[in-house]
Amino acid sequence: MHVYRHTWPVRLGHWLNLLCLFVLIMSGLQIFNAHPALYWGDRSDRDRPFLSMRAVITESGERRGITTVWGHPFDTTGVLGYSSGMRRGFPSWATLPGPQWLAMGRRWHLFFAWIFVVNGLLFWLYALFSRHFWKDLVPKWNDLRHIGRDLWRHLTFHHPTGEEARHYNVMQKMAYTGIVFGIGPLIVLTGLSMSPAFDAAFPWLPDLFGGRQSARTVHFLACFAFVGFAVVHLVMVATTGLVNNLRSMVTGWFVIEQGGGTDDAQVFQDPNG
Repeated sequence: MHVYRHTWPVRLGHWLNLLCLFVLIMSGLQIFNAHPALYWGDRSDRDRPFLSMRAVITESGERRGITTVWGHPFDTTGVLGYSSGMRRGFPSWATLPGPQWLAMGRRWHLFFAWIFVVNGLLFWLYALFSRHFWKDLVPKWNDLRHIGRDLWRHLTFHHPTGEEARHYNVMQKMAYTGIVFGIGPLIVLTGLSMSPAFDAAFPWLPDLFGGRQSARTVHFLACFAFVGFAVVHLVMVATTGLVNNLRSMVTGWFVIEQGGGTDDAQVFQDPNG
């Protein structure tokens, strides 16, 4: 059975988000590399970082990359702190542009950040006025009663088929609602808190997060919450029928086979879908 799963605004927003997140994450890591440390509060306390990545020289004269989290050091040579013979937080393959180039990294980051914001606002409006938000995204009381069952299904890769596959389960609803209406706005607000122009216009904004350095730390953690979500999303897309899922996000049409046991009989709905 063919069902029309994703409308064109959802599909367009999905692919724009993919492009924006790819550039934002890599350019954000480029900006982070200019000062690869995180703090809590309003000022940088170099003696008490929440997280830091640095290169050190051992007694034997060897350079090592050391990542420190809450005062606990870890040797991360070749990946964090020191890689490809250079002192840098994240390696060049994880940043955009690859070489250390703070000015260009900021330009890429700010340009795609505004595309991400506008795209997100348009999706919010679409979700509210099309009833997609209340009908499909917000968990209902009846959904919460099945949270244990749906969690077990996800962990064991047993996904619904047939009529049940046409609707979000409670795990999907919680994840999508949290990302679209929680983590997404949090990333935007903490990003604005680090802007001197916005700080001047809205001096109370950094205080919402305990200071500018706290906002930077929350921004970094929220970014990796997005990364974690994206990894799980890709795994689920691949395990529930890669071709079928990609086709639905390109054309809108999804194939569901009643009671089938193949990948095409299963469905994983996109957070924007």
